[in-house]
Amino acid sequence: MTAQFFAPVASPQHPRAAFADRHIGPSPDDRDRMLAAIGYSEAGALIDAAVPAAIRTDRPLDLPPALSETAALARLRELAAKNTVLTSMIGLGYHGTITPGVILRNVLENPGWYTAYTPYQPEISQGRLEALLNFQTVVADLTGLPVANASMLDEGTAAAEAMALAHRASKRKEPGTFLVDADALPQTIDVVRTRAVPLGIDVVTADLSGGLPDGDFFGVLLQYPGASGAVRDLAPVSEQAHARGATVIVAADLLALTLLRPPGESGADIAVGSAQRFGVPYGFGGPHAGYMAVAEGLQRQMPGRLVGVSVDADGAPAYRLALQTREQHIRREKATSNICTAQVLLAVMAGMYAVYHGPEGLAAIAQRAHLRAAEIAAGLRAGGVEIVHDAFFDTVLARVPGRAAAVVEAARERGVNLRRDGADHVAVACDETTVPEHVTAVLEAFGVPAAVPGPAGEAFPDALRRESPYLTHPVFHAHRSETAMLRYLRRLQDKDIALDRSMIPLGSCTMKLNATTEMEPVTWPEFADIHPFAPIDQAEGYVEMIRELEENLAEITGYAKVSVQPNAGSQGELAGLLAIRGYHESRGEAHRDVCLIPSSAHGTNAASAVMAGMRVVVVKCDEGGNIDTGDLHDKIGAHRDRLSAIMVTYPSTHGVFEETITDVCAAVHEAGGQVYVDGANLNALVGLARPGEFGSDVSHLNLHKTFCIPHGGGGPGVGPVGVREHLAPFLPNHPLRPEAGPAETGVGPISAAPWGSAGILPISWAYIAMMGPDGLRAATEGAIIAANYLAARLAPHYPILYTGRGGLVAHECIADLRKITKETGITAEDVAKRLIDYGFHAPTLSFPVAGTLMIEPTESEDLAELDRFCDAMIAIRREIAHVAEGGHDRDDNPLKNAPHTAAALLAEDWKHPYGREEAAYPVPGLRETKYWPPVRRIDQAYGDRNLVCSCPPPEAFED
Repeated sequence: MTAQFFAPVASPQHPRAAFADRHIGPSPDDRDRMLAAIGYSEAGALIDAAVPAAIRTDRPLDLPPALSETAALARLRELAAKNTVLTSMIGLGYHGTITPGVILRNVLENPGWYTAYTPYQPEISQGRLEALLNFQTVVADLTGLPVANASMLDEGTAAAEAMALAHRASKRKEPGTFLVDADALPQTIDVVRTRAVPLGIDVVTADLSGGLPDGDFFGVLLQYPGASGAVRDLAPVSEQAHARGATVIVAADLLALTLLRPPGESGADIAVGSAQRFGVPYGFGGPHAGYMAVAEGLQRQMPGRLVGVSVDADGAPAYRLALQTREQHIRREKATSNICTAQVLLAVMAGMYAVYHGPEGLAAIAQRAHLRAAEIAAGLRAGGVEIVHDAFFDTVLARVPGRAAAVVEAARERGVNLRRDGADHVAVACDETTVPEHVTAVLEAFGVPAAVPGPAGEAFPDALRRESPYLTHPVFHAHRSETAMLRYLRRLQDKDIALDRSMIPLGSCTMKLNATTEMEPVTWPEFADIHPFAPIDQAEGYVEMIRELEENLAEITGYAKVSVQPNAGSQGELAGLLAIRGYHESRGEAHRDVCLIPSSAHGTNAASAVMAGMRVVVVKCDEGGNIDTGDLHDKIGAHRDRLSAIMVTYPSTHGVFEETITDVCAAVHEAGGQVYVDGANLNALVGLARPGEFGSDVSHLNLHKTFCIPHGGGGPGVGPVGVREHLAPFLPNHPLRPEAGPAETGVGPISAAPWGSAGILPISWAYIAMMGPDGLRAATEGAIIAANYLAARLAPHYPILYTGRGGLVAHECIADLRKITKETGITAEDVAKRLIDYGFHAPTLSFPVAGTLMIEPTESEDLAELDRFCDAMIAIRREIAHVAEGGHDRDDNPLKNAPHTAAALLAEDWKHPYGREEAAYPVPGLRETKYWPPVRRIDQAYGDRNLVCSCPPPEAFED
């Protein structure tokens, strides 16, 4: 009998069969009970009381009716079928790769990995932290530089961040000049230019094959191998640059570095690039893990996330995020970068690819790609075709005067995409997927015999051959069989708390359901295997899907136009501010450079404003957490002639619908400024209010929050930017794709790929399609109901710091522990760590107010899980009261010692005044589903004082 798979249809017998009812956790009866606990009889009354009338939209969402899961997948199949998957030998930083099945199924398709959050709570993140440390070790070893971070957004933005790092390292006060090799990837050059303009940095490109030109430069960017495929010795240019006091940055291909001398041995101070070809599909441009590695002395200025090794309360090694974990929230406009995340899921995949293959396997893959390229070069030479560069790794540049277009078309007819470089040159890039049939097809396309005259030799000089060892740590030698790899991945996964294990009540981060149906299309070949620079007619389905998503997002937000190019929320912020900057310049008001930012704002706001060339002026908040309108008007008055913008998060970072938002917008507009509404909290507005209607000019949206792209342990993310009509001409564009933005007036590319992380956009498309207009509004109402229910249950035990009208909150609430800490010594951190013993990820700790916990339940959590969390918090409050009453020692109690590992509980010398059972099983339900933390509380300061950012030796873990 053949099994039948179907999506049930909603009916009185199956009331929760519609997707929206499966996405929203509480049943109708549960919702009624929650409303009663808040003090309301129906949802409409609560929403009317919580959401100010001044911002409410007067028209429903004009979106297609909700599709079933089956229908949504069928529609995506139609779109996917419009894409044509050929073998792309285009190169330009994107290469064919094979994702090992054990990594595809057990990482990319595994919610234990893709639903995890940024590892700010390291005790419950040891698995992904170890995986990231593997990635850092791979990058450090291959580049020959001592410290690598936990990934960047892509190669282009990594190069731009390296430029900024080089400028900081130069300690120059003036912007100065940055020199870029003309053989760098074209998209990288343009991303660097985009980022340099607002900073006043002059970017100069030059052919550096013969050395440095005259001039004064604070930094030099080299490509290794070059975009043309050329492999050159980096040492001479590096020496010249250092002699002039310049920092040397090398954008390097990690796979090539298994065979070629690493940048760190040729004078590089910084190496950047992409780990895409380590098992991560094209995805039409992303998401992929960029990387950065630096020389000694630069690590404390490095942007992004850095995993380090510290010790726990027992002195055992433990992993954590090192140095300035959340520096944007601490240093704000003085932060080194606006990037507050990474591409963790993709970095995990790339690191595991190296773990699975090991150094010998990687070298063999590189050797095969290189020899395929050498075979093509030999065949072309034998056929009379000129090869431009004698030294290359995987890319052959052929000169065919006047024939380039014909050759590319002939290759396409044979199922292969080549890269045309002008009228006279064609580039051919080989990779892990290149087989002899591809070599034959390429040679035929050039019109030469397919037979290669004898075996092809290596095509780079012995002097550039790598001699130094890499990936010597045992982790890269211990998991060769699929069984061993499967168990290693499972062992790491079991150390962590992700959304598949329990709710993650992080305020400001919206950890909601990432439905399996939404995730499924990501790995379809028609979406996964399209090169970002393949001919556009091979991506018709992608372009149609992207346009539909952009139009839907515009309808939801009330904006005229949306660009999905920014590949993180931070990049969406920058894109929005650059649009404002471009608008002012177009009106002859380039002098407008002051950005007002409330003190409650996300720290990335201030960092992004600085990167956009603006001066940050902070606006105070009142005791209720709202923008202090008196101070706002004072600041507007003081900076009226130079006012560029205000950045406002709405609902506020304090979790409140501020009543004055329309007045704030009007006041800024009256002074000639623009209004930027940070879309981080859009999940409290969808279907109820549109920023583009209540006064905002531009917003970025977090698709990894409101629109269900999973956080992946701290990435991938997508941060589209939406604008009103007058800002549309200043959206991002792309040098290689005129379809990706306003070609003539755009601000330039924000990310390396034309549509950013296009490979995960089907997730948000599917979410919107399956929720439909009514479901999207119901999700917003559900989020507001859940937050207010949680606040109502917790308020008798923990003060709720900020509320709006009627004592209501928006989609999150802040539990204030400052008075409790003063009275008992128990801190918000103690509560966060004790929650681990109860099996929960902690809420957001000490942001936006120190000594507090910001809690966001989301609409996806059912009532049973919400109550389980509330019960845990209330039980912890009783434990705190026991401390206050003297029943527990103030310094030796279950909270101060949390979390408790199994090893600690089994120790023979248990010396604590409370029992082991109280430590391990504070509530009875934990006996059935106990999560055991792998380490005790981690010493954060030790890890910064003793910085170790690559895999420690095995003996470090010996008992």
